[in-house]
Amino acid sequence: MINERIAEVREQIRLHCERVGRDPSEVTLIAVSKTKPLSMVLEAAEGGQIDFGENKVQEMCEKHSLASDMPLRWHLIGHLQSNKAKKAVSVSTMIHSVDSIALAKDIDRHAAQLGKVQDILLEINVAGEESKFGITLASAEDIVREIAKLTHVRLRGFMTVAPFVENAEDNRVHFRALKNFLVDINAKNIDNINVDVLSMGMSGDYGVAVEEGATHVRVGTYIFGHRDYTI
Repeated sequence: MINERIAEVREQIRLHCERVGRDPSEVTLIAVSKTKPLSMVLEAAEGGQIDFGENKVQEMCEKHSLASDMPLRWHLIGHLQSNKAKKAVSVSTMIHSVDSIALAKDIDRHAAQLGKVQDILLEINVAGEESKFGITLASAEDIVREIAKLTHVRLRGFMTVAPFVENAEDNRVHFRALKNFLVDINAKNIDNINVDVLSMGMSGDYGVAVEEGATHVRVGTYIFGHRDYTI
């Protein structure tokens, strides 16, 4: 069932790409496995899914350890506290939720200690929701310029969590704004900055996000079912 759902999502990605003249290979599907057992991750992995998203560092580390013999890529998509940055860096392929220069510097320091360059995304609260993490679009360029000075993080692009809406079309404006910001940043030719990743779109609106330029979509509920937030 899980792999059937993944196949359905991939087909929808293909159709939305076709609608706007994009190549489906430009879009990475992140199966959001937060709160779900390792058995579900392994079932998806056996079907060829390799990118998984987790909200909590500890849960990500545990699953990474138990599935260390498989070539999986782990994406931290939840809010990251500075005191957990070292563990996050030790496991993450990409950290999507960097929301301050202070956190970026912590990640840079831990990555240097581990001898790696950590791929990160800057989380931008495009819709300006008070309940969401992320910086404002207005402050983002200044933070990008500060991150550019760091040597052990690589800013790959931007992430946003769009509002929960009944009609996915309502989020098109937010996805388009983030894509426009990415284009604007690249046009400024900032040293050490060449961004190409847009992590946006979830189970309810990933199709619209793909049409507006998403390179990574984060789909959990549709693939794995509703989550148990009590654990």
